[in-house]
Amino acid sequence: MLFSNANKNFYRLTLAFNARSCYNEFDSMLTERKRSVKMNIGFRENMTVEFKSDLKKLSDDVIIESVVAFANTDGGKFFLGVEDNGDITGLHPSHKDPSKLAAFIANKTIPPVAVQTELMDADDVKYLIVTVPKYTAIVAASNGKVLRRRIKLDGEPENIPMYPYEMNTRLSSLRMLDYSAQPVPEAVYSDLDPVEREHLRNIIQNYHGEKNLLDLDDTELDLALRLAVEQNGTFVPTYCGMLLIGRRERLSTLVPTAEAAFQELQGTDVAVNESFVLPILMAFEKIESFMDARNHTEEMEEGLFRISIPDFDKRAFREALVNAFCHRDYTMLGRVRVLLDDDGLTISNPGGFIEGVTIENLLTAEPHGRNPALADVLKRIGLAERTGRGVDRIFEGSLSYGKSLPDYSESNTNQVKLFIPKSLPDKAFIKMIAEEQSKIGRPLSINALLILNALKSNRRLRLGELAHMIHLNEYKVRTTVEKLVESGLVEADGNGNSRAYILSAALYKNADNVIGYVRQTGIDRVRYPELVLKFAKNNQGKVTRKDVMQLLHLNQGQAYRLLVKMTEEGKLLLVGKGKFAYYKIK
Repeated sequence: MLFSNANKNFYRLTLAFNARSCYNEFDSMLTERKRSVKMNIGFRENMTVEFKSDLKKLSDDVIIESVVAFANTDGGKFFLGVEDNGDITGLHPSHKDPSKLAAFIANKTIPPVAVQTELMDADDVKYLIVTVPKYTAIVAASNGKVLRRRIKLDGEPENIPMYPYEMNTRLSSLRMLDYSAQPVPEAVYSDLDPVEREHLRNIIQNYHGEKNLLDLDDTELDLALRLAVEQNGTFVPTYCGMLLIGRRERLSTLVPTAEAAFQELQGTDVAVNESFVLPILMAFEKIESFMDARNHTEEMEEGLFRISIPDFDKRAFREALVNAFCHRDYTMLGRVRVLLDDDGLTISNPGGFIEGVTIENLLTAEPHGRNPALADVLKRIGLAERTGRGVDRIFEGSLSYGKSLPDYSESNTNQVKLFIPKSLPDKAFIKMIAEEQSKIGRPLSINALLILNALKSNRRLRLGELAHMIHLNEYKVRTTVEKLVESGLVEADGNGNSRAYILSAALYKNADNVIGYVRQTGIDRVRYPELVLKFAKNNQGKVTRKDVMQLLHLNQGQAYRLLVKMTEEGKLLLVGKGKFAYYKIK
């Protein structure tokens, strides 16, 4: 069939059009596929992340409620224009101005929440990230709603109302409310027990509290210790007063959270299980008597030293128990619980660490508590550590005997849980500490004990490793460890970054473990050539001076002398000169 030129051109155009249409369709399919792959945020919602669809314009109230919930919990990021499954679907036109939304949020929250807003683009689809800071105050929406974040049983997060008792918990955790200093609703002055008040006076006398308190009459004493406050011309007990010297029959009604328990397990058998609601002073002595009867002591006699070694240091136990009563959250149901079992001693209390305190900084954070009024009384009457460093005392109780360290790792936002393992003492370590303290005329610092314990457990450590292990900055560690070197308790090897520390020969000799000392100081040097050759074999037969310095923690001179010696012995061959020089296996 013959075509005219016009028909031919038409045919060509038709083919080209169809091809172009197919290409455009294919390109569109590729674009959509590409978009479907890239249009997911790539992570899930959690306590600090929330997604909200904005296709139908998310209501202002929902936005504000999410911001309030984040501000009242731990802060977080609010993703607007993202579906619950993480798919990015875009913003409503009214929400595309980040600065306008930030201003709106500030105007609709009390106090105004200063959020950061960032407009994002994913393949031409816009979404907004609203970063909400954690606030050190209770934040409310302008309509009065107060919310917080929580995780549901299915693992998904949600925003829920914050109840009045939770507000008190939040404020006390932020150190903005001293719950213990508040007057107790429906309490009258006669709810304070004269017998317990006399008990308090006896504690001041026996525990070397502030003796001037004994000169005050009952009312003056109560006001001085904030056990009561004056309201409308009458005296009303505070929570601190009721907790310390309240009448037992009224305490369970007015402060039902004042519960404590002592339990003892022998294997799986329950030997003791007692719960009680008592004034703290009475509860404290009851628990202490339980422990005294079960805290076995071993006598150690070494030369001039006679040392009693208990399963659990009594002063450390007392401080731990005081802390549990003092820092618990009395707005939460629960109890101070002391559990003694085959593994050790556990002391727990409702309420997590307060703001600014973590497991890592327990020994360095500024001392402050959840109930300042209650803490102040316990210090003034002599029952608690006056410096506020009760945690130091708890750690010292284990460190001084060379035992395993106290463990707070099971603590969370709802409770503080201290576990003191039952472990065997290190008698050589105890003797070393006792001799040094006798020589200097005072106890060793908590930092010194932490360093000595770390070296006892890990044998040989550099400065950075020590600092990381005991959660102290390198300056403090360097200052303390060099003093220990001067005193002869610790030995140092190397210079600069390669400088490492071990316990002194005296400790190993006291433990009849000279071999252990040689292993830390000398045997490594014997194996140096072996280690260098092993490294070279795995490094294409080559090794440099820098490699040896890093491998064996040696300084430049030590590494050079070792390599020269190995060269002279015919184990290595020097290749090149200057900074390009290296050694190879012969």
